[in-house]
Parts: sequence; C-alpha cells; structure tokens
Amino acid sequence: MSKLSLSQAWVETKAILARDGRLFLPVALAMFVLPGLVLGVSAPVAAPGKLPPAGPWIAIALVAVLVSLIGQLAVMRLAMEPHASVGEAIAHGARRLLSYVAAWLLWLLPIIVAATALYDVLLTHQDKPSVAASLGLILVTAIGVYLAVRMMLTSAVATAERVGPFAILQRSWELSRGNWWRLFAFMLLFGVGALALLLAVDSIATLAVRLFTDDAGPRSLGGLLVSIISQLVTAILSVVFFVMMARIYVQRSGGGAVQASVPNSGT
Repeated sequence: MSKLSLSQAWVETKAILARDGRLFLPVALAMFVLPGLVLGVSAPVAAPGKLPPAGPWIAIALVAVLVSLIGQLAVMRLAMEPHASVGEAIAHGARRLLSYVAAWLLWLLPIIVAATALYDVLLTHQDKPSVAASLGLILVTAIGVYLAVRMMLTSAVATAERVGPFAILQRSWELSRGNWWRLFAFMLLFGVGALALLLAVDSIATLAVRLFTDDAGPRSLGGLLVSIISQLVTAILSVVFFVMMARIYVQRSGGGAVQASVPNSGT
C-alpha cells in the first residue's frame, strides 16, 4: 500500500461536511449531545480527583456510551455511503455495535487489567515504590499507545466490512501498517487542539453565564447552559474526527475518494 495522505483525507472530510452537513447534525444532536447531557445531569457530583459513588447513574452511563458508539458508526456510514439516510446509518451502527465493542475489548481489556494491577502495587508501596512495577507500568502504557494507534481504524472497519471482532482487529492492523507515525501525529495534534478548544469554550461560556447569574455549578441553570455549549462543541469535533477516520479508511482500503474532485498533496 502507498503512504497515507492526511491532506487528501482532510480535503475529502471538508468536502463531505460541506455537502452533507445537514445529515450529520441530527446524528450529532441525538447520539452525542443528548446522551452527554443526560449523563451530566444524572451523575452525582464527586469531590475533585475522585469518582462519583456507585449508583443507578452507572447504568445510564453505560447506555450513553453505547448510544455514542452507535452514533460514531453512523457518522462513518454517512461519510462512506453518500446515498445513505440518517435512519439507515443509525440502524447500521446498531447492527455493527456488538462486533465493534468486542473488538475493542479484545485488545484494550488486557492493557487495562495489567495497568491497574501495576498501579495498585505502586499505591500499596508508596513509601518505597517498586522499580519493577514502575518500569512495567511505563512499558504497558507504551504498548497501549502503540496499539491504540494501530487500532484507530477499527470503527471504520466495523462500519464498512461485515466481519467479526478478530477480523476487525486484523484488518485495522493491516491498514495502519507503515503509517504509525502519521496516524500518531494526527491523533496527537487533533487531541491537543480539541482539548485546547474545549477548555477555551468552557471558560468563555462560564464567564458569559456568570454575567447573568452567580451560580454556574453542575446542578444550576447556568451550569446546564455551559454543559450544553460544551457538548455541542464536543459533538462537532467528534463528527469531524470520525469523518476523517472514515476517509482514511477509504483511502487505505482503495475504496476511492469522495465524489468531489480533490487534490492530493501527498502529505
């Protein structure tokens, strides 16, 4: 396979969003914004640095995550199939959800278990941290980052190909071969940029809300307005990212380019 062209994928992404943005809007609102707001309202307020206590909100969180994953697959379906309807894309995402989740758990769960075990060892011996546990945690983290990049296209594969979890992992590994650094650079730059934008929007929204009310806490009207704005920005960024992943998959799998004529700078 030829080298991945991120610039071509980005140009195709912009063309698709400009042409079919009206299709992505209802998916983003229903599958990203609404679950995020419901979870934000239902989850109890936790002390800084601590997780909320266990409760019914965990079931709500699980449903919210599953709905968001279906939305992710639906966005990619729309980015790959220009004639697909919103309803068909969501139904397709629901049908492919199980295989997609299973594929992620196959590689991610062992990483989480190993990292958690090593971290518990370090917490147990805080006065004299284990060198072996520390090095092991660093190694597991490095392996996790490497695998996360190699598995970046699992959602696109799960959307486009009717295969099982193991085949999804194998296909993602194949498509990312020889382009790890390019995919890592994209993931890093997009993540840093998205985080900076979200922090800026959250700060500006909080300041704007406090011009009208002193209470911008998580259970106040002001806090709800800030949360809505943050969720909208997060949804927009998510759609852009998933469409980009879909176009990278199309390029790597030899599935052709978006209908609009786009240049290829070779980056």
